Amino acid sequence: MAKLSKRRAAVEKLIDKSTAYTLDDAMAKVKEVNVAKFDASVDLHIRLGIDPRKADQALRGTVTLPHGTGKTKRVLVFCTPDKEEEAKEAGADYVGLDELVTKVQGGWTDFDVVVAAPNVMAQVGRLGRILGPRGLMPNPKTGTVTPNIGAAVSDVKGGKIAFRVDKYGIIHASVGRVSFSADKLKDNAKEVLDTIIKMKPSSAKGTYLKSITAASTMSPGVPISTKI
Repeated sequence: MAKLSKRRAAVEKLIDKSTAYTLDDAMAKVKEVNVAKFDASVDLHIRLGIDPRKADQALRGTVTLPHGTGKTKRVLVFCTPDKEEEAKEAGADYVGLDELVTKVQGGWTDFDVVVAAPNVMAQVGRLGRILGPRGLMPNPKTGTVTPNIGAAVSDVKGGKIAFRVDKYGIIHASVGRVSFSADKLKDNAKEVLDTIIKMKPSSAKGTYLKSITAASTMSPGVPISTKI
């Protein structure tokens, strides 16, 4: 642990905290200051000038990253038998209803995304206390409650991610892995930021993009200019 701390202290000096880096420079810097010994996730932390307690400012949405997430997402689909083949062909990892509902009620959460057909939400709704706190509850706003099961699964497998603002007005979104080139990370980050900018609530006053930071897992953050 001491060795990691020493490395972390060394890379901290490589970041000019008084500078807001361009997206290009920031992604190159994130790779430079990464201290993880594995292919760490690269995340954006975007602080917005909104009040998440107001319904029209509680931002949530989805974005498809041009270069994917770098991680194969395990998708669980709740559906009736007539939709099972469609889900499997699209690449779903777990497909079914009653048996899977029971399994999740028992504490199983070995999956990354849940997609559900609208006609089974009565059963899936019972899982709210398990799925909700983990951010796994399917929702029409993120396209995970839909009759188009195959398309939803394909989107997730192809790099579609969901995001939502937390109670502090911050959106955390993964834009790839440290193994990605700086250009790919920049493209993915720009797609996320452009999407969030387009979603600015009309009732939001003052500065919308307050701060943007990029960081890989366990590594120091790199400040990014809000002039995108």
